[in-house]
Amino acid sequence: MLLKAVRVFCLSLICALANFPPAATAQAGIGHPSDKDPSARTPVVPATRGDRAEARDIFKQLIEINTTDTPQGNVTAGTQAMQERLLNAGFAPEDVQLLGPDPRKQNLVVRIRAVQPSQEKPVLFLCHMDVVQALRADWHTDPFQFVEKGGYFYGRGTQDMKDSDAALVATFLRLHREGYKPKRDLILALTADEEGGKFNGAQWLLQNHRDLVDAAYVINPDSGGVELDHGRTVVADVEATEKVYADYEVTAINPGGHSSRPRPDNAIYELTTALGKLQAYTFPFELNPITRTYFANLAKQESGRMAEDIGAILATPPDPAAAARLSEEPSFNSNFRTTCVATRLSAGHANNALPQTAQANVNCRIFPGHSPEEIRRQLTSVFGDTKLTVRYVSDAGQVSDTAPDRKAIVPPEPIQEVFEPLTRLTQAIWPGIPVTPVMENGASDSIYFAQAGIPCYGYSAIALERDDDRAHGQDERLPVDSYWKSLDFFYAFAEELGNK
Repeated sequence: MLLKAVRVFCLSLICALANFPPAATAQAGIGHPSDKDPSARTPVVPATRGDRAEARDIFKQLIEINTTDTPQGNVTAGTQAMQERLLNAGFAPEDVQLLGPDPRKQNLVVRIRAVQPSQEKPVLFLCHMDVVQALRADWHTDPFQFVEKGGYFYGRGTQDMKDSDAALVATFLRLHREGYKPKRDLILALTADEEGGKFNGAQWLLQNHRDLVDAAYVINPDSGGVELDHGRTVVADVEATEKVYADYEVTAINPGGHSSRPRPDNAIYELTTALGKLQAYTFPFELNPITRTYFANLAKQESGRMAEDIGAILATPPDPAAAARLSEEPSFNSNFRTTCVATRLSAGHANNALPQTAQANVNCRIFPGHSPEEIRRQLTSVFGDTKLTVRYVSDAGQVSDTAPDRKAIVPPEPIQEVFEPLTRLTQAIWPGIPVTPVMENGASDSIYFAQAGIPCYGYSAIALERDDDRAHGQDERLPVDSYWKSLDFFYAFAEELGNK
């Protein structure tokens, strides 16, 4: 998603976040609210043993349902399983709707209704159910088997994002079981094809059933969370802007011929030469108000060379040497610039023939302020080979000669009723941790709601080590303790938002 960090709005956001209560104040303000006063501050009440057992069982069930966009995958199997749990718990059928444009890509929309009709729009929790493909041969465990060992849950989706799917289903079940009646509706949407595919559920629901998902704002746990450094809590990130996702098909074409008569103009060589130029190329260093604030807050938690380097990049002008050193950390590098990387290759048609076609997919995450078409042209310039073609590939796999030229979605002004309890509850679980806005280096379904004028905030309440981000990768895993803390957070957070 491309959310241009327009200065006036971002400065408002930064000021609001800077004025959040400190940890001591937040903790002091958390007490057990009176049953007679639903507006009182909600405490973080740890889940009972029974609540945890249910939440673990839901997590296990979701991990072991293959929801990849492959012939073996089926999102509907996952959403149907959750629908069955909710119906068995007593949810009304009209409040647990399964719908979508494809039998294998059905979305689930769950609603906890207000105690009486409210003028306030609902709160929507947005979670995707699909996961990236994982091959058994690449893993040390079966990626579609839920394994607990060494203090971790292993399985495809444990980080992205069946942990939050499960925690929120468990939260809705617990709230229903306890007879919770909010002042405004709470909605949970479990959707298809966020990771790719032709039937993106968030987009489809907005276009075809907006009444089911229309909300005052969206909480999207597909981003944000608590950063750990060797067990030390560093910062809690709240997504305030995102990069834009874009794929490009890079193709070299050649007449080919017999392999016994090789020529210099070989399609494979031409393509790999171009990719070598991309490997050596670094997009320009950039900061925006969101990333600047993130690093300014981070500098207060660091010391030594890292703190000095962060200070140096925040100076005017920024120090290129400090930027280069910090860029050695992949997550920092992604915060500084657009990134593009080759992710797939195909070439040739026979072992004894010169290749007629060589093709690569280049995946880019575009810094706010730049369009996919601008980056397509920049890639063409980097390759410097007029015989190569660089074409845009849509999420649905459609290839075109030009890319979208959209640049900016103005970020909304901060909503205090979201950020105040988010900060307070986070600091109750992780005392003293600063909460800061961040730019999401990936992309999420927040884009569709932002384009529809609905504010979106990304926060997972999941604590992960900086160097243990395994989403989309080998042996994806989640610390067991992180899951329990996110479960406690979302129960308190949902309950409080529902009472606003």
